[in-house]
Amino acid sequence: MFNPTYPLITHHQFKTQNLQLKTSQSPMHEVSIMEQTMQIALESAREQDAIAIHGVKMRVGVGSGVVPEALQFAFDVVTQGTMAEGANLEIETVPITCRCAGCGLEFQPFDPFFYQCPGCGQLSSTLTAGRDVELASLEIS
Repeated sequence: MFNPTYPLITHHQFKTQNLQLKTSQSPMHEVSIMEQTMQIALESAREQDAIAIHGVKMRVGVGSGVVPEALQFAFDVVTQGTMAEGANLEIETVPITCRCAGCGLEFQPFDPFFYQCPGCGQLSSTLTAGRDVELASLEIS
């Protein structure tokens, strides 16, 4: 949890909040994702004349292919020597949410690879949440 004594930059203050990153099978893709995330975070903090980043909050979709533990490791490596060194990383997991084209029901599938509507039984290919990686907020001073 972030320390409330520091100002918080919310996602509304970011020029880019949704990273729209493509996932791959490379074991190092979390490092690349974190490098891009921290580039955005550091730029946003500098725009606010911050001297330190104390906390970073990210939202990671279950269907994004990103492993939260690997993201934490990448964060520890990528932030070394920056104004975010020693900062806290909070990762919120976002479940997959689908919308049924047949009946319009929005639902979270029971199986992460098979999206069958619990209302009408139709298969859904419309995901409304759970595939994105998002930089949600920063705690700065």
